[in-house]
Amino acid sequence: MPLTGSSRPPGPRHRHHGGIPSRIGGPVSHPSTALSGRTAIVTGAGAGLGRAEALALAAAGANVVVNDVSEAGDKVVAEIEAGGGQALAVPGDIGDWHYAEELVAAATEGFGSLDIVVNNAGITRDAMLFNLGEQDWDDVIRVHLKGHAALSRAAARHWRQVSKTAGEPAYGRLINTSSEAFLLGGAGQPNYAAAKAGIAALTLSCARGLSRYGVRANAICPRARTAMTDGIFAAGRSAGGLDILAPERVAAFVAYLGSPAAEAVNGQVFVVYGDMVALLAPPTVEHRFVSARGAFDPAELERAVTPYFAGRDPRKTFAASDIVGLDDTETS
Repeated sequence: MPLTGSSRPPGPRHRHHGGIPSRIGGPVSHPSTALSGRTAIVTGAGAGLGRAEALALAAAGANVVVNDVSEAGDKVVAEIEAGGGQALAVPGDIGDWHYAEELVAAATEGFGSLDIVVNNAGITRDAMLFNLGEQDWDDVIRVHLKGHAALSRAAARHWRQVSKTAGEPAYGRLINTSSEAFLLGGAGQPNYAAAKAGIAALTLSCARGLSRYGVRANAICPRARTAMTDGIFAAGRSAGGLDILAPERVAAFVAYLGSPAAEAVNGQVFVVYGDMVALLAPPTVEHRFVSARGAFDPAELERAVTPYFAGRDPRKTFAASDIVGLDDTETS
């Protein structure tokens, strides 16, 4: 079921041509992070983090296809144009399988290629599980998880075909937006946490399945103040006079992941905000319970497992809550 504002038929609304794209936000500092001649799609780019990502990619020289369900994307295109970049707005519902294919076609037909996909679009419908309605579950899963899957699939089909035609790997950068919620398991966001966990797993699947075609897939867990997170990140400390929770702090890393400099970065998950990028390690085994008899029975399981958890607070779960303290472990 399309969300409000998603019924508009897909297709480019505006295409703007300008001068040198890298003039937006200043010159590109290094050739390995330059994106001149590349084309990027950014979903949910009408505001917040998506807007910042679209502008950062344009600043690096990329042509940008701006997706949003509303006409807010037109304003972002105008900003890119004002800085000398090239962009087009393609409003539509990213949860629609066919629209995702049309979005890829808009990029390739409008600019001749597709090199970078930033899956960012998202919504929240927060509630405790016992109060969660079916539509609230479906809407969040549709926009976040299905939206990521739909566009990733369409882009993967394109990059695979490019690789097969050329007889060599294509250039593909897939940047997905997960969240620390997938590790913390927010009690009031079961739908959101589940979707973000799915996005992390989808990213790993893409990284393994598409690397042979030249695609690099990674996920970010951003901390940024946007309309969707304003209640969580209403106040942020300053770092050198900069707002550490401004979306632009995250967008710079997204532009890096889209660049040739990130060629060796694949299948990774990062927490990103302010002056910090934290690379998450894969889960580790905390403890192994081994049967002395070759196979457990209920009585032996009780003897082995129950004492291990004796005295442990049941509210302390598998959730990696210590990532909240990342500030204490950051390195340069």
